[in-house]
Amino acid sequence: SNYLPTPRFFTLSALSLADKALPPRLKIQDADVTVSYLKGTGPGGQKINKTNSAVQIIHKPTGVVVKSQATRSRSQNEKIARQLLADKVEELLHGDQSRAAIKADRARKKKASKMKKSRRKYRELEDGKESQEAEEDDA
Repeated sequence: SNYLPTPRFFTLSALSLADKALPPRLKIQDADVTVSYLKGTGPGGQKINKTNSAVQIIHKPTGVVVKSQATRSRSQNEKIARQLLADKVEELLHGDQSRAAIKADRARKKKASKMKKSRRKYRELEDGKESQEAEEDDA
């Protein structure tokens, strides 16, 4: 068939961000962690009070502790907790070169750029109104 893909357009800033890929996720060894399953807390009544679906992981080398009870599934909670642990340990080890810090920095820059563009737009609109009023006064 004559299927042609639609062309994709990228701005220069989007391309420059794509070039600077995020550093790889930190891999945490099973030997470095202690995993324990706890009873959840908060709303949910009898069910949450009697099931051990919350997961707490302690990273032995750094002492970082994370807990997740986001879902009712123990395996999902463990996956979420491991991801949180990797992010926290990486933040501790790499500081402002960590994935989370780089993502936050990019988001901050993007928001600043958006705000600047918005200010520029409204400034141009104001300038346009003032010049239009001046022309009406002259007439």
